[in-house]
Amino acid sequence: MPHRQLLHLVIGGELKDLDGPPEFKDPGQIDFVGGFASYDEAVRAWRAKAQQTVDNALMRYFVLHAHKLLTPGSDDDEH
Repeated sequence: MPHRQLLHLVIGGELKDLDGPPEFKDPGQIDFVGGFASYDEAVRAWRAKAQQTVDNALMRYFVLHAHKLLTPGSDDDEH
């Protein structure tokens, strides 16, 4: 059986502060890194962007599990 595509998005930007849930300083400036067909691909992209911005403590990147948003309630065994 072919491996099912699980869409993941990588986004990032500068946060208002590091306390509490993430809140972007300027949502209009969110960096959309891209969409990826697997969690592993998304993590590689996330890691690369995080390394590029390591000098800015408020800059954060996130992997979003878009496949879970597209099919809520599904029991995906994978990330």
